[in-house]
Amino acid sequence: MNEASKPKKNPLLAMVADQERGEPVGFYSICSANPFVLEAAMQQARADGTELLIECTSNQVDQFGGYTGMTPKQFVGYVKEIAGQMRLPFSRVILGGDHLGPNAWQNEDVEAAMHKARDLIAAYVEAGYSKIHIDTSMCCAGDPTDADDALPPELSADRAARLCQAAEDAHARAGRSDALYYVIGTEVPPPGGAVASLARGVRPTRVKDALRTMELTRKAFLRRELGDAWNRIIAVVVQPGVEYGDAEVVPYNRAKARHLSRLFGRYPGVVYEAHSTDYQTETSLRRMVEDHFAVLKVGPWLTFALREALFALAQMERELVPPRRRARLAETLEAVMARHPRHWQKYYHGSPAEQQYARKYSFSDRSRYYWPEPRLQRAVQRLLRNLRDRPTPLTLLSQFMPGQYAAVRDRRLGTDPAELLRHKVREVTAAYARACGMARH
Repeated sequence: MNEASKPKKNPLLAMVADQERGEPVGFYSICSANPFVLEAAMQQARADGTELLIECTSNQVDQFGGYTGMTPKQFVGYVKEIAGQMRLPFSRVILGGDHLGPNAWQNEDVEAAMHKARDLIAAYVEAGYSKIHIDTSMCCAGDPTDADDALPPELSADRAARLCQAAEDAHARAGRSDALYYVIGTEVPPPGGAVASLARGVRPTRVKDALRTMELTRKAFLRRELGDAWNRIIAVVVQPGVEYGDAEVVPYNRAKARHLSRLFGRYPGVVYEAHSTDYQTETSLRRMVEDHFAVLKVGPWLTFALREALFALAQMERELVPPRRRARLAETLEAVMARHPRHWQKYYHGSPAEQQYARKYSFSDRSRYYWPEPRLQRAVQRLLRNLRDRPTPLTLLSQFMPGQYAAVRDRRLGTDPAELLRHKVREVTAAYARACGMARH
């Protein structure tokens, strides 16, 4: 068999192998269902000639529709359609499920919750997802807790093995010829949530806890004769010591994470997966990859960049369009969020003025849940139409979108407002691509 006809190695496995050889390469994961974000990420992957990893969480997409209203099968169709529009071969898209487990049903008794979790993971596998993060760390109604008021890790490991078996069974039923690859573990938030703890910093996962997760899960898998599946675990989720709140970011500190970093290699074929890496500097992201935190998840930063771009377009609209014809995007967003507070009220605190400020500008970007709302969809489309009807002057681009202004002046970008939005999001995806060693330039 010549080199050209050999089957291509799974890119995630290739990344793990590169890490084991000491090469500082990684993979970034897009955690968003927003169409502009997905379009931008696909443009990035196409430009770099790489695969694109897209993941959805268990509360975002599930067998009942999740908060996006999409089942796993529907989400696959949605991504496939966008990939066709962006001219990215769907074969270069890797789909993953994040925190798959009983999270959405913690108020139910364990058997009811685990039954739904098994159906959830089966739906993901049958739809074609290949990277499966199993997370059974949460307590269900009536569960015992340990000294830290958490689910005993032995129970968590056993439930992870049960869900792995459900995934393997679904894979066999679907008759798939590819393989499933698993991620285990979780980055457990501190009591009260990350925001409350930022002043004290964020402690990286302790080495003994990472080892305990791996060893207990290994034993649980082997008890259920899941040795082959155990060999397909490619990452364990840990906390490298990064986090963000409404207005601050805890930066990566490699000195604090060095003990965890030095543990790499204890379990061959397994790297670290880091969540909440949003808003880290590109230097920090690169250092994380060098220290074997090789799978970097990003979500809110992408929609935060999109919101920045939409607000910038709205400012340009104010200069170009009479008041009666404006989309009033920022005002519409505020009205929708104020009327439907369920996605932000547990997260934004303080006075009414402080909450209003957070609804617009918080790093946690709870506004990302509202863009599918029909009123906001209409406002976005009106904003884009208004700016297409009046070509944007370079002077306004320079004022409100300087990065895009430079790209337009270099003839790397046109002035269509949708392209300006995608280009702004690509400022984030490009930083991740470079940090992971995936960018062409």
